[in-house]
Amino acid sequence: MQQIHRLSKREVKTILHHTGNVCVLLAAAMLIPILITFIYNEPKYIAPFLYSAIISAVIGFLLVKLFKVEIKMTLKCAMIFSTVIWLIACALGALPYYLSGELSYLNSYFEAMSGFTTTGFSMYVNIDAVSYTMNFWRAFTQWIGGLGIIFLLLALLRSTGVDVMRLYMAEGREERLVPSIKHSTRIIVYMYSLFTLIAIALFFIAGMPLFDSVFHAFTTLSTGGFGMHNNSLLFYNSTWIEIAAMIVMMIGATNYALHYTILKGNWREYFRDIETKVAFGLIIISTILVTFMLYNNQVYGHDFLLNLRFSLFQMVSAITTTGLQTAFYPDILSKWIGLGTFLMTLIMIIGAGSLSTGGGIKWLRVGILLKGISWQVKSFILPGKAVMAKKLHHVSELLITDDVIRLTGAFLSTYLVVYIVSVVIVLIYYPDISRVIFEVASALSNVGLSSGIMTPNSPTLVKIVFIIDFWMGRLEIWPVLLLIAITINNVVRRR
Repeated sequence: MQQIHRLSKREVKTILHHTGNVCVLLAAAMLIPILITFIYNEPKYIAPFLYSAIISAVIGFLLVKLFKVEIKMTLKCAMIFSTVIWLIACALGALPYYLSGELSYLNSYFEAMSGFTTTGFSMYVNIDAVSYTMNFWRAFTQWIGGLGIIFLLLALLRSTGVDVMRLYMAEGREERLVPSIKHSTRIIVYMYSLFTLIAIALFFIAGMPLFDSVFHAFTTLSTGGFGMHNNSLLFYNSTWIEIAAMIVMMIGATNYALHYTILKGNWREYFRDIETKVAFGLIIISTILVTFMLYNNQVYGHDFLLNLRFSLFQMVSAITTTGLQTAFYPDILSKWIGLGTFLMTLIMIIGAGSLSTGGGIKWLRVGILLKGISWQVKSFILPGKAVMAKKLHHVSELLITDDVIRLTGAFLSTYLVVYIVSVVIVLIYYPDISRVIFEVASALSNVGLSSGIMTPNSPTLVKIVFIIDFWMGRLEIWPVLLLIAITINNVVRRR
């Protein structure tokens, strides 16, 4: 047990070497916004991005040269790497915000973490006044984060088979599209790039300017939800743009293994899959309930279709964990009454599909738990010697063991513990419990829908809690708990 809670020097060197590779990739990414400064005549942003790229590149090259890969990655090693690299990437990704003088370093780190984890909360007071260059960086961090920092590393670097497998699993990806994980990774990168181009085209055809189309393609496909305006997507007041956004949100939140089967021509698979049934079941039920609630209370007047438009968009945004809004605080808490905010909170916690860009508990886990309840009830009715086949359809026919159900239940329990602890801490500063449970659910599930709590002037501890929630939600908790266990073990041993 002692070895499980420790990292050897060779494992540390391997982690630092791969960390260096990521730093170099980030340095290259930071050079791209410099092109935007020339296109939109914003020369004052050249220095912040150039200096940030140089700092990242120097750190990266030093780590790569000083620390060589000495061992093949264990799963423990890969999980620690996946946990730490998000912290480091955000520390470097925060530099352009900070060096530009627009945000304090804590707020810069918050913005970067919100971006890379595809959450969508922002520290900018007036988003309408944000420059093209900074908006591009905000969107680009979400696009990178949606794909996954480690996914980019796997797609671009030559790693051993074991390293690839461990890194793939460490970022919460247990499914593969083809037998080769390396090949699976590259297929996902290709599909992600294709969907990005499709998203740009959809937004542009719907009426957005080209830059806005690129921005929202990046933030919507990644289910990130950063907006270019204080009123988010409501700024455009366009039904067609909202329809385009919902299509792209659903693409981003859908399992990429399922996308792969569809692209191969097997459309039936999409409608047979347990995740599709869970997602559309939740969207349909919640939208119907909220629409009738809004219509009955004349929140958006007597126009039933207008009430449906607002209800459907918010529900799709919540369940895909994107966070684009057309309804805002205080309306979303006062006029939407209890039912609307309760359902939004619930489906934010449930979240998106597995092997997608979305966050939350995930549709697959919810499907397993619902099936588990059904199987348990049937076991009470069936004769004692009866054998029940526990199967569900997810890309293929899956046999669900009791261990899988227990592990799913353990994840849900752990998720709720983290959620409750976060709520309690935030309640110290904000006594309005309805707003707090909504905002924390949005943070932990990497959504970004806001009840108005999180602002640039929020207390430091609340910002730190949210940053940790973004981080843990993106990594699906287990890797973070492993890092905490190793850290505590090392501290205790030194005493």
